[in-house]
Amino acid sequence: MATTPQKTWPVKHSALLRAPERLISRDGIDELVHRLTDNLVNITDETGEFLLRLDDGRVIDTKGWAGWEWTHGIGLYGIWQYYEQTGEPAMSAIVDSWFAARLAEGTTKNVNTMSPMLTLAYRYEETGDRTLLPWLDAWAEWAMRSMPRTPHGGMQHITLAEENHHQLWDDTLMMTVLPLAKIGVLLNRPEYVEEAKFQFLTHVAYLMDRETGLWFHGWSFDGEQNFARARWARGNSWLTMVIPDFIELLDLRESDPVRRFLLEVLDAQVAALAALQDDSGLWHTLLDDPSSYLEASATAGFAYGILKAVRKGYLDAGYAPVAEKAIQAIIANVSDDGELLQVSFGTGMGSTLDFYREIPCTSMPYGQAMAILCLAEYRRTYY
Repeated sequence: MATTPQKTWPVKHSALLRAPERLISRDGIDELVHRLTDNLVNITDETGEFLLRLDDGRVIDTKGWAGWEWTHGIGLYGIWQYYEQTGEPAMSAIVDSWFAARLAEGTTKNVNTMSPMLTLAYRYEETGDRTLLPWLDAWAEWAMRSMPRTPHGGMQHITLAEENHHQLWDDTLMMTVLPLAKIGVLLNRPEYVEEAKFQFLTHVAYLMDRETGLWFHGWSFDGEQNFARARWARGNSWLTMVIPDFIELLDLRESDPVRRFLLEVLDAQVAALAALQDDSGLWHTLLDDPSSYLEASATAGFAYGILKAVRKGYLDAGYAPVAEKAIQAIIANVSDDGELLQVSFGTGMGSTLDFYREIPCTSMPYGQAMAILCLAEYRRTYY
């Protein structure tokens, strides 16, 4: 008996109907994240080349996992973001063991050592562990009341080794302002949230390059200048990441003027980034200097921020291919042992553009974490 041929419905022509194309399977993402995480927690500075030695006797491990710096704060945040989706006990155990060891040691307060407080706030929110509350309270109060300010009220970018008198850096918004805002929401302290909004507006005023939409690395009120006027990639990536995170965290309504202003800032930056992306999917460490090397941690940060902003409706969906091209580049730059390659070392303020061109590349916790962040955000496209 002849059978009637089954009709095949045409769907390939329609983006609304056809199955989405994937850069990597969800299982592939999970395997890659586990590989990146294993590498992250086992990074060591075997030669001591990247140790920060202070004359009060402290030796700060800025490269390995057993230290307390912004590098570790970003590492924790990446692991946390993945854990928030998967609930894997092994991921929360990494976070909790880091805090148990570091809180027992303690450290001095500055812009960068504030960074882990963001993830600590999320852990307190989930666990209700009251032993964490005094840490959140003390560090947020320091940022509000005791942290040095520049003229016009900006947070001075004080670090472990340098006061950076009257200087604003773009890193500060990610390392201190976002944790302050999170603690303000968590502990119902609206004054923290209002201060965080003010810091965003102040940093935009002095660090955004009106000509390009990109950001300069820093500003000094001593001399009223932007140092080398470096449009440095990783510094810019903090803004691409932190603006969507900040707006989501505060749940700012669409008519809120701060939200509207920051999204204009983000759109201007991402439009400039789209035009500067290398054919490889990466960006140069000096964004507008194609002779500078291609850098992967900034690329991961851009991918995370753009993907999240598109998902939340903060940016036009037309930017999604820019982020997806960056995701492909990140996947291609993860080694067999889970190291994100082409990651520049922690970078201070440069007075010349050559300073940025000459920063060495090495495995770093934040490079691993920024790769985890962008992959975790891409993983959300499967839901």
